[in-house]
Amino acid sequence: MKQKTLLYLLFIAIVPLGCTSNRQGKEDLPFIDIRKNYPEKELILTDFADVSFIHLNAENADFLYKSPIRALTVTNNTIVVYDISTCSILFFSKDGTPKSRFNRLGQGPEEYIPADIIRILYDEETDEVFFTNHRINIIQVYSSKGQYKRTIPLPQGVPTHSLPLPQGVHTHSLVSFDDESFFMYNSKSTIYMMPSLREEHFSEIPNFTTYYWISKVDGTILDSLNLQSDKTVSLVKIHPKGHILYLTPYGRLIKGIEGYFLCNPETDTVYFYSNDKSLTPIFRKTPSVHDLDPKAVITNVVDISRYQFFSIETIFYEEDRRNPIYPEKYYFLDKETGEIFRQKIILPEYKGKEFQIFVGYLRVGYYGIENGIAYELDLIELKQAYEENRLSGKLKELVSTLNELEDNNVLMLVHFK
Repeated sequence: MKQKTLLYLLFIAIVPLGCTSNRQGKEDLPFIDIRKNYPEKELILTDFADVSFIHLNAENADFLYKSPIRALTVTNNTIVVYDISTCSILFFSKDGTPKSRFNRLGQGPEEYIPADIIRILYDEETDEVFFTNHRINIIQVYSSKGQYKRTIPLPQGVPTHSLPLPQGVHTHSLVSFDDESFFMYNSKSTIYMMPSLREEHFSEIPNFTTYYWISKVDGTILDSLNLQSDKTVSLVKIHPKGHILYLTPYGRLIKGIEGYFLCNPETDTVYFYSNDKSLTPIFRKTPSVHDLDPKAVITNVVDISRYQFFSIETIFYEEDRRNPIYPEKYYFLDKETGEIFRQKIILPEYKGKEFQIFVGYLRVGYYGIENGIAYELDLIELKQAYEENRLSGKLKELVSTLNELEDNNVLMLVHFK
């Protein structure tokens, strides 16, 4: 679907939803009210996506990994898995045949710190695998055989205020923009003790999201984008123990077919950013994140066929995780009718199993891939479903050949139509 058509359909689809906010009368953008109790609607996954099942062969014990997979990426010909149990990087062909593996565990200059690997990208043409590390602002680069190639420093960022706050760039989302550059957002979460900093100082802290294009060779900033407006709201709060905390929701940057969806909770706005670098706001959320405690934001927006999927994430302090958790909620917009529903995604070949369209990079079992998503299906659960006659088709045929004690889990690759 062409960009103009896409944006037009999004607009006419969301406008009929209505909004109780007075601000909508002053703005052209439609609103989505996250307070509403939207009904559930069932969708069949294969109606809007191509689905395939792959078993990553483990006849060689070196390629048997213990679940869950920490990070995964899929290219045209290769599947790359980070096995957190051994801290090894495993390479398979698309039919599941083992290709290569390596382990550079350690804290040396050419080694990686295993617990911090959260994102892997692989360039088949250059045979370069890129690791992002959420505790130190670098990208490490190896070949598929484990040869160290280089370390790419992430940009330090540009000081945007006079307060003595830590600078630097961290990223949870990194996508390949073209052959020469990555596209990323700065997800720097800063927690630190500063007794002299008071809440009134927050007005000096910029409340916008910075995106960078950086060189794949040396990390040089090639361009940047700030999402900011006079209606910006703060995601900065004082922790009960005196820390100052930037709340960092995930799923801000989602790559689509013709561009990117940028979720900017500071302005309660979702943007579509095309491949030619034109930025268009799509819709806004109500109530404002400024008026919510705990704060809830829209993330993981992806456009597929006649549907636009998104989730509502409630963000917490780490210490708050002892309290009852607000579950993440999954919705979709039917662009043809303008209606919003809670997701209930089913697969005829796996009765009794429900899925969500979640394309962020930090949820175990759900892995964003190029124009799609990869699900790791637990083999023990699959074998139980097989015994209960809840499997059919190719999935049933595959599971019948596997042993839950000797084989890897099954990957389900979903490529959006």
